Amino acid sequence: MRVYHFSEQAYHAAWEIETDSLRVTLPNRHCDPQVASRIINERLDEWVLCDELGLDIMVNEHHSTATCLSPSAGIPLAMLARQTKRARLLGLGFAVALRRDPVWLAEELAYIDVVSGGRLDIGLPKGAPYEISPTNANPVRIGERGADAHDLLLKALSHQDGPFSWESEWYDYRQVNIWPRPWQQPHPPIFVTGGSPGTARSTGERGHVLVTILGGWNAQKLYDVYRTRALEVGRPFPGIDRFGYCALMGVGETEEEGHRRLYDIAGYFRTTSTVGEAFMNPPGYMPPVANAEWLKRNQTRGRAGQHFPATTRDGRKLAIGSGAGSGLGVTAQDMVDAAIGFAGTPDQVYEQIVAFIANSGGVGNLMIMGQGGELSHAETEANLSLFAREVLPRLQELDQSEWVAQAQERVEGAMRATATA
Repeated sequence: MRVYHFSEQAYHAAWEIETDSLRVTLPNRHCDPQVASRIINERLDEWVLCDELGLDIMVNEHHSTATCLSPSAGIPLAMLARQTKRARLLGLGFAVALRRDPVWLAEELAYIDVVSGGRLDIGLPKGAPYEISPTNANPVRIGERGADAHDLLLKALSHQDGPFSWESEWYDYRQVNIWPRPWQQPHPPIFVTGGSPGTARSTGERGHVLVTILGGWNAQKLYDVYRTRALEVGRPFPGIDRFGYCALMGVGETEEEGHRRLYDIAGYFRTTSTVGEAFMNPPGYMPPVANAEWLKRNQTRGRAGQHFPATTRDGRKLAIGSGAGSGLGVTAQDMVDAAIGFAGTPDQVYEQIVAFIANSGGVGNLMIMGQGGELSHAETEANLSLFAREVLPRLQELDQSEWVAQAQERVEGAMRATATA
């Protein structure tokens, strides 16, 4: 198993401003560059520590927001490619459907891969709806544009026989011929984030790594959709390296300390979805069926009533609150019960992760948010160090073959039942 540490690099000082949206419209006069410098450099130092601890590194990007100070995953990855020696470097991700030039992105990614000596992992998410406005992208048919950008990007990374042309509805290039070409051949591994059956199917068809973020116990269903589609198109049954899961993580010398760290990190939930209603569902962004389901929920957007839904293994519904001055509305144990967080002593965290992996049928890539909310730099280093010392070695030695076999029997049995129905 590989374990990546992730942080959104949030600008905490802006969280208490009275606004209905921390994204897109919040004036940047509320950002003190000196405070931003401290936050960014602390996060970079924590990622360098991961390299020393044996952890891998995950970064992301968002735009025009106080919830994430990284406007391009490529910027911290380029720095970390030079500062680290052994950690895998995952950018999750590069929203290619929102970028105007996939070929330029391919050049940047190849550069990072070469500098790192072949340690880059490329994440290609669809892109959040609230990224549409600041990037001035067209939300209509964004999935189709993203698929075309995906194909162009991968061809640019893997093609070695001189310039090729690309003419499609979305992109028009006369001569594509990137220098340097990537270290890893034919291209670095591709990770895709997905929380819907449609994304799971398309990712299984392509054979990329499927990552579910804070999906909890529902992740098993998505992994099985991926497994089913992979078999349908003639691929071998997927191994654990094809699946990833991202959750919050707080580990401590005592259960109380681990739970406190998780609760501090979960301040992330108070802010990440504090988005103006106008930016949450731009026309054309969602497919009609998904859009209808979203509208049925009639979820309030902005400060009042904002929540992140989660479900415990026994079916208990949670609504994790947000808003200035509010608590989360749940305990650290609630988040553990919903498998959106792992917390407690090293033994407890290990057992929680193992229970989730077993239920999922095997997971080879774990993304832990070991920093988030207002967890301090010192607390983050202690959190990561204890995890690396007491939990990571056991996860790396974990034999998941039994759970993979159970998943294969479950998926193939369901396929046979469907075929004979």
